[in-house]
Amino acid sequence: MPMMPGENPQHLAVWADNVSFAYGDVKALQGLKLQVPRGISFGLLGPNGAGKTTLIRILAGLLRPQNGSIQVLGESSARKVAQLIGYMPQVPALYAELSALENVDFFARLYGLSNRRQRAQRVEEALRFVDLWERRNAPTLKLSGGMKQRVSLACAIVHQPPLLVLDEPTVGLDPELRVTFWDHFHSMTREGITLIISSHTMDDAAHCDRLAFLRSGRVIAEGSPQELREATGNLEASLEDAFLYFVRQGVSGDVA
Repeated sequence: MPMMPGENPQHLAVWADNVSFAYGDVKALQGLKLQVPRGISFGLLGPNGAGKTTLIRILAGLLRPQNGSIQVLGESSARKVAQLIGYMPQVPALYAELSALENVDFFARLYGLSNRRQRAQRVEEALRFVDLWERRNAPTLKLSGGMKQRVSLACAIVHQPPLLVLDEPTVGLDPELRVTFWDHFHSMTREGITLIISSHTMDDAAHCDRLAFLRSGRVIAEGSPQELREATGNLEASLEDAFLYFVRQGVSGDVA
């Protein structure tokens, strides 16, 4: 997406220009360009190997681009960015021997919540938000997979970040719990929080305000789900149809 005249990347949640990253001879990202407005749910959609997780890790400050420039919430320093975002990895990074409450409290400390009273309040709010307050003292080891995902989400939001970076957050969830997660996500964007969500499922993509189709480390199309479907010229096209359409067209850019 080209930068509009006078547009400031500091006004965006994410601004990436010509970002590249390779694992040896494997090119994960190749000259990727991306702009994410604030206060929306933005989906990164593509097959395995498209570069989604690498981009997510760069946004979270876990990797640095080998080429190109990137700003997250107007910041380019990984240290500053780390305090502004909440990161939920694809596989929950929880301590099995700790309770749900102890895990969330641990991450609250990592994010710098040193005041005991404030931290306790934030931990309770996060666990209530994901409907796990009644199970707060249960050892994480004994929680179901879906509950562990909810604890992981609570860990990501406990410091109330303005940006959440979520890597395949609904993988392995049953349909009912997936709906619950999206209810949570929509309530966050209504409060002005930006969500960047990687996924390879069309169901997740349909819930996002805006999407970027990724293939071979590049953005091949970007727009709202409706805009991407309409771009195919087929009024009954699905998002899967739209993705395949842009793959076959071999074009890239904003369809809005």
